[in-house]
Amino acid sequence: MGILDGNPKDEPLHYGEIFHVWQFSATAKAMLSTLELYRCHAGDKDLKRVIDDLMDQALREIKDCDKLLKNNEILPPPLLPDRPSARLEDIPAGARFSDPEIGAALSAKIAAGLVACSQILGMCIREDIAALFLKTHTLKANTGLAVLRLNKEKGWLIPPPLQVKRELVNA
Repeated sequence: MGILDGNPKDEPLHYGEIFHVWQFSATAKAMLSTLELYRCHAGDKDLKRVIDDLMDQALREIKDCDKLLKNNEILPPPLLPDRPSARLEDIPAGARFSDPEIGAALSAKIAAGLVACSQILGMCIREDIAALFLKTHTLKANTGLAVLRLNKEKGWLIPPPLQVKRELVNA
């Protein structure tokens, strides 16, 4: 029986898995702080609902990563302090993120999270870690689709140049 046989949870983590799980936890904690900020700035109720869903997702990611790290006797990164609550009306207009800005930022952050999950999946040798990040990737992809729909429905999406098919004219 080899070192990587049997229950994946009994297998050692390799340094890449340790680093990436630790980094993913740190990134999720930073994202949670950013989402708290966006929540204060958002005016649209549908956008607030998506932000709440993303906050719940970030909390699950933090819990899963930190549990994995602790179970392997690795100290997880610290949580950032909670932001004080602010009402949208109290934020000066020139200092406020607009709903379209928040929607675009959420799309970019979700896309970066999908890339990170894919990278971790590709380098894992422990099946439990691969399964965790496959689940996380799927949740992020679904949330990304919801944000895309929201951005399109609200008219916030700025598409890149679109290819318009034209009939060729015989010259």
